[in-house]
Amino acid sequence: MRFSSFTLAAALAVVSVSTSLSGQRPDDQIDARSLQLLAEGRALRAAGNLDGATDVLETAVTVDPRNRAAFVLLGELATQRDLPGKAIRLYREALLLEPNDRSALEGQGEALVKKGAVTRAKENLAKLRTLCKGECSEVTTLAAAIAKGPPVTTAAVESKAAVAKP
Repeated sequence: MRFSSFTLAAALAVVSVSTSLSGQRPDDQIDARSLQLLAEGRALRAAGNLDGATDVLETAVTVDPRNRAAFVLLGELATQRDLPGKAIRLYREALLLEPNDRSALEGQGEALVKKGAVTRAKENLAKLRTLCKGECSEVTTLAAAIAKGPPVTTAAVESKAAVAKP
């Protein structure tokens, strides 16, 4: 009698945990609607409609927040629009889902260089070198971006020109 209430509580706990686990989708199954929207976003980007592609891809991420490819493509679009801060955030979302995503590491590294965070970009390069175990296109591209360095800002160019005039 003493153990019957304990046994009943344990049985209920096991049933509730197993029921909740069986209702969840595995991480590798992305909603088909989200994948359809990803395909539409790629087509719109290829057609040159960046605004439409961004809207469709943001919808894809809303439908299924585990759609890493949509985050990477959104990061590429942000980079294409010269929005490195937004690109860094979007690549970070993709890396939270898969920390070893080479294209997300490369894209984030390039965006970090554009923002002037070369040290953090070098960390991404080191991780890419570890993942590739040799040369791969991501390592070559990011290494070239780091070697080129951050872009010169307009204010810096104007101040140098003002100093050179006298």
